[in-house]
Amino acid sequence: MDEAELRLRTQELLAAHPPGTTGRLDFLKARFDAGLAWVHFPEGLGGLGVPRTLQAVVDEELELAGAPDNDPRRIGIGLGMAAPTVLGFGTDEQKERFLRPLWVGEEVWCQLFSEPGAGSDLAALGTRAVRDEATGDWVVNGQKVWTSSAHLARWAILIARTDPDVPKHRGITYFVCDMTDPGVEVRPLRQITGEAEFNEVFLTDVRIPDDRRLGPVGDGWKVAQTTLMNERVSIGGMRIPREGGMIGPVAAAWRARPELRTHDLHQRLVKLWVEAEVARLTGERLRQQLVAGQPGPEGSGMKLGFARLNQEISGLEVELMGEEGLLYDDWTMRRPELVDFTGREAGYRYLRAKGNSIEGGTSEVLLNIVAERVLGLPAEPRTDKDVAWKDLAR
Repeated sequence: MDEAELRLRTQELLAAHPPGTTGRLDFLKARFDAGLAWVHFPEGLGGLGVPRTLQAVVDEELELAGAPDNDPRRIGIGLGMAAPTVLGFGTDEQKERFLRPLWVGEEVWCQLFSEPGAGSDLAALGTRAVRDEATGDWVVNGQKVWTSSAHLARWAILIARTDPDVPKHRGITYFVCDMTDPGVEVRPLRQITGEAEFNEVFLTDVRIPDDRRLGPVGDGWKVAQTTLMNERVSIGGMRIPREGGMIGPVAAAWRARPELRTHDLHQRLVKLWVEAEVARLTGERLRQQLVAGQPGPEGSGMKLGFARLNQEISGLEVELMGEEGLLYDDWTMRRPELVDFTGREAGYRYLRAKGNSIEGGTSEVLLNIVAERVLGLPAEPRTDKDVAWKDLAR
């Protein structure tokens, strides 16, 4: 299918389901069924099996027609992390069950990976999944932390230790967990912003059927790598227009408020504006590379740069705004549905950006990945490589 055929198919969707008279959810379901959700996915799963670059043709036609989107910021974990993992490792039944409600936004997903003692060293996780031989179910006990959207989610991607007698990377299995099941408890984690978009999740004798396992038993680390690589691309490689993202509000304030300008701030703003534009164009190159395959370690470099830039730009904005930059709208504890970097004031952006170097892989871990897997530098010495997880010092 070429660009002209894809454009015609999109116009046929719009003719059969006019956005002005079709309910939002009905339109999104019709779009999925027409293969116009993510065109590079297989037919029958919201796609047409065509190159990823052709998605822009569909998006352009739909935007011109005023068609609704699927609110990607609200369901970003499902779209950017769960979906490619289910597609890569799920059974046919799992793909049929999960992908459509995920894409249309009927079901929100979260990620149960990090733990209090296994954040940067994720493979050291201690949440246990034990097979109930009588039923075939897995019984899960443990604690996860820094879980975005857990208070909204129906489903979670979960990694748990199923074999403590082998080295830490080899005894992990990957599951899909129903967040409404008995034994799943979500508690808010209040952040420096005053909000609690993150959570900690306690799992107590949670039963997961074996048909909600992704990939072979004990091969969960391999499955998790697909999730993590896609996560870093979705965070650091988002498509934005020129002066989109954090640099936009600073540039707008500079133009509108000449009384705030100084020579030093001007020099810093120009430097960061150029770096933001370089990052944006690099993200475009990365998305073009994805057409030829799966995300690689380059996504870690993008996410690393994204975190540093956001923190430097938000710091400059607070300085530029002077006393106004110290204002904050509301410290009330809230549990938001999404992170709104550009829709809030400078103080919020400054505080929230501090989390960018932690979430989605800490900057320290990403520096190691870039050093070893992109630059080819020698790996750091590891004393735990061949040691069973149960024998590791904790």
